[in-house]
Amino acid sequence: MKIDHPNKDFRKLVCYSNEARKNKRIKFYDKKEPKEINWRAYTLSQINDAKETLLFIKREVDKCNNPHKKAGRPSDYKSLAKAILVCEALGFTERKAQGWLEIIGPFIGIYEKLDDRVIGNAYNKSEVAYILKQIFDKNKNSNGKLMGDGSGLETSRKQNYGLNRKSTKEFLTSIVDSREIVQAFDFSGKDECKAMHSLIEEVKGDSLRLDAGFVDRELVRKIVELNIVPYVYPRKNCKTNGSEAWREMYLEFFTDVIAWLTEYYRRVHCESFHSAFKRVYGIVSKVRYHSKFIQISARIILHNRARLSYFNKIK
Repeated sequence: MKIDHPNKDFRKLVCYSNEARKNKRIKFYDKKEPKEINWRAYTLSQINDAKETLLFIKREVDKCNNPHKKAGRPSDYKSLAKAILVCEALGFTERKAQGWLEIIGPFIGIYEKLDDRVIGNAYNKSEVAYILKQIFDKNKNSNGKLMGDGSGLETSRKQNYGLNRKSTKEFLTSIVDSREIVQAFDFSGKDECKAMHSLIEEVKGDSLRLDAGFVDRELVRKIVELNIVPYVYPRKNCKTNGSEAWREMYLEFFTDVIAWLTEYYRRVHCESFHSAFKRVYGIVSKVRYHSKFIQISARIILHNRARLSYFNKIK
């Protein structure tokens, strides 16, 4: 028996939703007045945050397993990982880090002298990536409310990904929870939708929100098979007929659009993460691909630490 799907009405509703979003006739959050900043308390908070970051680096790197030993001159890869995390946390170049690590190195467990070349070469070592992967996996607990998106990363101050999308080839696709803690990320340069196919297998959650760039029937099916409720914003030419997962997702949109969009618009946390990530850490300064990957990994680890610290304090 052929089922008559309400595709025409569904597409009209999508167009109306797009128009309402542009004209701001529908609001899904209450407007809040900006808080006044206590600059004295803010400065003290920044000092304490730097101290917490250094203690975090020492504690988490020391807990990691050492990579497999290779023939040749032995290296202390944990010291190199600590040096990289300090550089990204405090915004040091390798030359500045060489001097500062002589001062703060013993505080985080670096007792050898690391010159700028050694620190620079550490960004290209797979053993350091192995240590950073362990730290990332141990510090990414989730509240189950997930959202994903992709964003370009500038490699020069002259680039602006928002104005010229062809100005950079570096692309980060990530999944974060509603606390903006990164659960999985892809820096391989793959299309964001293709990258999401593999990223969803690395996360655990109750629901996942994606924009229209991720409209993919196979992706929706895989999300449902992982026991995650999908909220993928439809395109104007989408149909409601298809697999059970696809059909149920868009029939829920059609029957109660306000409730569906209220849940979907939690996705703004992913946009907020990408914006804050670029503002805090700046451009990607490394040239080699593996060095860029380690730099991004270190920055995401530090971002997650800061978010977890914040939410632990407000409990």
